[in-house]
Amino acid sequence: MFDTAFHQTMPEESYLYALPYSLYKEHGVRRYGAHGTSHFYVTQEAAKVLNKPVEELNIITCHLGNGGSVSAIRNGQCVDTSMGLTPLEGLVMGTRSGDIDPAIIFHLHDSLGMSVDAINKMLTKESGLLGLTEVTSDCRYVEDNYADKADAKRAMDVYCHRLAKYIGSYTALMDGRLDAVIFTGGIGENAAMVRELSLGKLGVLGFDVDHERNLAARFGKSGFINKEGTRPALVIPTNEELVIAQDANRLTA
Repeated sequence: MFDTAFHQTMPEESYLYALPYSLYKEHGVRRYGAHGTSHFYVTQEAAKVLNKPVEELNIITCHLGNGGSVSAIRNGQCVDTSMGLTPLEGLVMGTRSGDIDPAIIFHLHDSLGMSVDAINKMLTKESGLLGLTEVTSDCRYVEDNYADKADAKRAMDVYCHRLAKYIGSYTALMDGRLDAVIFTGGIGENAAMVRELSLGKLGVLGFDVDHERNLAARFGKSGFINKEGTRPALVIPTNEELVIAQDANRLTA
């Protein structure tokens, strides 16, 4: 039972890096993704809520926690996801940088004298919300202090900008039909501000968040958060443990 299994339906154009092809052939350097168990679970649940067969479902799933990833699900199968060879690629996370210019690593090493180990530690444990606030990796601090503290506003704005970019770009992979955007994970299920600010940048795609519905869909409660007649967006609490238990039962039956 691998957390990357759900992403194995990605086509070559999604999982390959534009590196020498031999790195993939000989060493398996490619994009694998993560949070597959969660993305799988909410895809199955979304099909029930939207009353559509899974194999006809076109959705974007946003698993947002201390780690975070977005997946493009077309006809029930993953066709792209934001994490790569490692969980460092993609979104801004609690302590991980997500996407950066790779040459920053050379600059840090050559110009600032940082060791490879120090750079790795910085990108994985000292960046993300923690790096942007210089205080904490906790999204609750960022949300609670957004209006009053520059560090919190800075972190939230960068976080939501990155998330909106991924949702927008993955919409283009849906063959002209996006059924819904799904939010899950600790932040996805509880941080109403993250959902509202991110989707607020995507009005051109038909998103319009209902403020009251958005606030109601927190603390374990699921539900639609969009205004009536606009593109669906909803919260579905994840249950990775259930999927793992079901997989284990099937394998041992």
